[in-house]
Amino acid sequence: MLQSLEGVMQHVEQSPEYLHPSLIPQPVVGGSRIYHQPAAEDNPMNAWSHCCHLEAAHPTSDLLKGRTVAIKDNISVGGLPTTLGTHPELLHGKEFPVSTIDATVVARLLSAGAVVKGTSTCENFCASALSWTSASGPVHHPLRRGYTSGGSSSGSCALVAAHKLQRSRSPHTAVAAGDQSSYESLGPTVELAIGSDQAGSVRNPACYTGLYGLKPTFGLVPYTGAASMSPMIDHLGPIAASLEDVALLLRVMAGWDGIDAARMTPESPRVEAVVDYPAKLADFRRGLKVNGKPPGPPLRVGLLTESFLVPDLDPAVATLIRDNTRAYFTAAGATVVDVSVPMHTEAPLIWTAAARPSMSQFLSQGRPAGHLSYLPPHLRTQWPPAQKVYDLLNKSNPALVNIHLAGQLAAANTAELSAVAPAWLEAKAHRKVFELRAAYDAVLDAAAKDSGGGVDVLVLPCAPTPAMPHPDPAAPILERLRPAIGLTSNTCPFNVTGHPAMSVPCGTLPVAV
Repeated sequence: MLQSLEGVMQHVEQSPEYLHPSLIPQPVVGGSRIYHQPAAEDNPMNAWSHCCHLEAAHPTSDLLKGRTVAIKDNISVGGLPTTLGTHPELLHGKEFPVSTIDATVVARLLSAGAVVKGTSTCENFCASALSWTSASGPVHHPLRRGYTSGGSSSGSCALVAAHKLQRSRSPHTAVAAGDQSSYESLGPTVELAIGSDQAGSVRNPACYTGLYGLKPTFGLVPYTGAASMSPMIDHLGPIAASLEDVALLLRVMAGWDGIDAARMTPESPRVEAVVDYPAKLADFRRGLKVNGKPPGPPLRVGLLTESFLVPDLDPAVATLIRDNTRAYFTAAGATVVDVSVPMHTEAPLIWTAAARPSMSQFLSQGRPAGHLSYLPPHLRTQWPPAQKVYDLLNKSNPALVNIHLAGQLAAANTAELSAVAPAWLEAKAHRKVFELRAAYDAVLDAAAKDSGGGVDVLVLPCAPTPAMPHPDPAAPILERLRPAIGLTSNTCPFNVTGHPAMSVPCGTLPVAV
């Protein structure tokens, strides 16, 4: 019987690859998709992975006409290598594989007239909330070299933040107290970027760099063509310097694609039914300007009590967020109240128990989900990992070793090892996700507003501190990992529950709610 299975699998291996028609790279201006790896002097933040200039030859709309975009390097861009922020030795072959498809979101951006300028550096297998783990080296903060820009969408946020600086400062203004002489020293930048978010990987770097970063509602934006960490928590989201641009990107990216059955739900809108987010935002702004308040009933804004109890929250950050939330929302006619969701303190544990045991199957082994799915055909990882792989990861991103070992414990066939993370406990954690979702829904219940209990939106600190220096690469493993502990306590809960969550700049330093 095993020989029969082997024969079946060999047949599939030898059969031609199927490229889904909607993912075949569309024609571009100039005919060829040409890319290059920028020289160090042109990439001072190390935010670029590969550079290009892609414009659709036949765009179907002008929603993003001429707008420059960077794509996180775990999202397929046809004709460009995909590195996943890791070493080529961890992927199949001696060089980084070149993508044969455009991810759904990339195809939609090009069709809307966007100019894709390249792929942005991401953290090693996207498994870091800080920006020092990429195999190509650390990504530096545009305001201070040697400081984190957050992760794992580190390059995406650094490039957009640098563009924001270039627009706001004169050519002769110093960028930082570090060694950047002027904003021009930051190199080529972009207006917009796309990132992926499994625990806060769009929101935390947006927080550290003073941008808007949105993790959309689960299933609103197709994940097709991006490397998965775990289907339950995978999200793609827009990064921009303004709310208007976030709304515009979401309008282009959102909608069912007919492929991503693992993440898209019965509530996912068809493309033609996607909300006109820019128009909604314009109506809100207009009402605020004309009437001194937004249209509709007054908003109720809830400061989530438990979110201010997370480990290592800087007291200055907490005070800044509380004070600015009350000041700005009250001035806009909203009521700001304190609300409590006691289960929020358990949320990071639930995220870990529900997602971590199986994560290596998707992240490291490239296995498909139980639902029909279309994984990037050019990406294959080396599995099982040899000692050389562990040596490389211990140098660049030791957290991945933890993910690998957790996966092996979860799959162990001995009573002693499997007792650490048995399948039934992972299943229970999934059921706890439903409980956690209900706990947040209870305070976001519109009906409860009538009795003074519900709120329209929850406000939490995003990252618990401002940007910090990169750790010493020669430091012991635990010393390098210590700064990342607890960074996603207020962001990861909404990856498992599926609620939309956005990082919004707060104050003058890069701090966000």
